[in-house]
Parts: sequence; C-alpha cells; structure tokens
Amino acid sequence: MFLRIKIRIEKELHAYTHEIDKLYSLKKLSPILFNSIKEFILRDGKRIRPILFCIGYLGFSKKAPIGLYRSALSLELLHDFMLVHDDIIDKSDMRRGEPSMHTLLKRELLKNKGAKFNGEDLAIVVGDVMYAMALDAFLAVQENKIRKEATLKKLISAALYTGSGEFIELFLGIKPIERVSEQDIYKIYDYKTANYTFASPLTMGAALAGAKTSQIKKLYSYGMLLGRAFQIRDDIIGSFGKKKETGKSNLTDIKEAKRTLLIWYAFHHSSKKDKLIIKKIMEGKLTQTAELLKMRKIIIKSGALAYAENQIKYLYLKAANQINRLKINKQYKQALNTFSQRILKV
Repeated sequence: MFLRIKIRIEKELHAYTHEIDKLYSLKKLSPILFNSIKEFILRDGKRIRPILFCIGYLGFSKKAPIGLYRSALSLELLHDFMLVHDDIIDKSDMRRGEPSMHTLLKRELLKNKGAKFNGEDLAIVVGDVMYAMALDAFLAVQENKIRKEATLKKLISAALYTGSGEFIELFLGIKPIERVSEQDIYKIYDYKTANYTFASPLTMGAALAGAKTSQIKKLYSYGMLLGRAFQIRDDIIGSFGKKKETGKSNLTDIKEAKRTLLIWYAFHHSSKKDKLIIKKIMEGKLTQTAELLKMRKIIIKSGALAYAENQIKYLYLKAANQINRLKINKQYKQALNTFSQRILKV
C-alpha cells in the first residue's frame, strides 16, 4: 500500500517539476532559482508526509478526487523548505547525499566573487519560494470548499508549530543540561517531529475526506504517539547506527550536543564523574572522538539506551491501540500498523 502510494507521489512530483516554469515562470525569472529548486525537490526521499496525507484521505473515502496527489505534494514541498533552512542553521553541507541548498548556491557565487551576499542568504530566499509553492500545490485538490479551507489551515498550523519547535530547540541547546527536563525534550519531539511528520499529514487527509471529529482525534493521538517513538528511535540511530544507515557519523548528534531523551536520562542516572563528562560535551568543551565515544558508553551504562527502547515499545502499544479503535478502511488500517512496526523496528 505504502509503495503503491509512493509511486503515485513520485510520478506526480516529476510531473510537477516539468510544470514549475509554466506555473510560475521561474526559469524565465531566474534559471539558477529554477534549476536549484528542481534538483533539490527531486532528490530521493521517503515521502512519508504526502503518503500519510493520502492514507488519511483514502482511509475515509471510497476514491481519490482529482488533484489529491498534487495536493499531497504540499507536504513534501513544505518539508523541503524546512530542510533548506535547517541546513543553514545546522551549518550542514549535505542533504540526502547531495550538497545542501546553500552549498549549491555558494558554488554559483564562485562565478560572481564581488557579491555582497552568500549562499546562505540565497538559500533563505529559495526556501521562502518553496513555502509559497507548497501552499499553492495544496489548492489543486477538488474537494468540498469548507473542508478544503479547514485542511489548508491545518497545513499552515503545521508550518507554524514546526517553526516554533525549531525556535524552542535552539534555545534549549544553550540551556544547561542539568536544567533540561524530560518535558522539555518531549515538547521538541512533539512540535518538530510528531505533529509535523505524522499527526498533521494524517489528520489533514482525514479532515479533507470528511471524517468525523472523533476519528480525527484518534488519528491525531496515533500520530503524536508514533512521532514521539519515531524520534526516540531516530536519536538511538543517530548515536549508535551505522554510517550507511544515517548518511553521517554516529557521533554527530553527540558532537552537536543535542538534548535528547538518551542524554537527559544518562545525565540524571550517572555518577558525578560521568555527569561532568556529559556537561562538558554538552558545553562543547569535549569534542575529540575518544571523548565522544565515552558518551556512548555512559548512555549504555546509565541505562539510558534500555530506557529509550522501553519508551518506544510503550508508545508503540499506545499508538496501536488508537489505530485499532479507528473506523478506517481495513486495508489502510493494516498499512498503518505495518508502517508503525517498520519505522520503529518493533
């Protein structure tokens, strides 16, 4: 089911890139802008958000309306816009195995050495254009106008809360680790991952299809629980996964001093000596590979890894309970159950 929908999404995405110039005259306005956006949005990706949007809709409807898959692209374009800005904030040179947007644009500027702006400046503007494209793409679906407007508001809310989550996370990154609470960690997980990647796409689709409010609430709860569990799994992979799985060093998250559930638990369940090591790493005072490897040992020794695995299982079971209570088409309910197990590795 997921594969079938993804194939439709990919087909629609390629069709959309061929129509970009016709829709917005981007190539005429700026070939560099046009080519940069086209190359970036066609890169290989999981397409989780547009797929879940379609499942949310089709789970409560007998057939897909005209424009559903084009409308689903709004979530992929929104994601791409956020990735462009995230890479600037994280100072990341790579995205999906290719140069990040600001790195691509830096190369263009090598031909114009007298420019008073840089690749990051240009990438911010490109991201803004992609956000506008996302909103426009959503309008393609032919559905009930009242439901369509309500769903568009959900899309805008997803962007608003994800941006807020990013803002909060940046400030959390300068907060001393001893003052960071478990609630702080989950707040970031909810805003940056759960709502934006799972709950919003699913409930947008269901709301557009005319699902009952009670069903939308259960679907939202499922998405939030799944999102929390997914982020914990992602944190584990980020610190213990293989490079071919993450596309980066498994010490990157630790080196970047990310406040994760693993780090929070390890700090509060370690000896004074280990707490001091954690604090120094979080403050950027210990950055050598040998020191970062110690952090991984502390995570295991403190019981943080086991705690995180148990949290994933707990959240998965709660999410599965929400799915089982949904009055959704059987094949899509099964697709969500399979999807949950696959991404959480349970």
